[in-house]
Amino acid sequence: EVQLVESGGGLVQPGGSLTLSCSASGFTFSSSDLSWSRQAPGKGLEWVTVIHSDGSTYYEDSVKGRFTVSRDNAKSTVYLQMNSLKPEDTAVYYCATAEFRGQGTQVTVSS
Repeated sequence: EVQLVESGGGLVQPGGSLTLSCSASGFTFSSSDLSWSRQAPGKGLEWVTVIHSDGSTYYEDSVKGRFTVSRDNAKSTVYLQMNSLKPEDTAVYYCATAEFRGQGTQVTVSS
């Protein structure tokens, strides 16, 4: 059974930082591409970033220079380091493979 479990969300002030984690199981993690997406209240799902199995990364324009995705194949975990957070980053953040998505973790950026 494929499982993707996100953690690390919470409430942070504008300009602050958070690191999200996504622990994976049930598939060959090291050969899989992993992505992060987010859904803000009342809006659709928005792709944020992807890290390919070869380690290459791509980012949505609004998070470039602020977010960093990384992976630890030994731990089957993908991370999303988020810096300089803005209120518009408030959303539920999901990690996903091409076929599966986790349950999400809430990130709220507010003073």
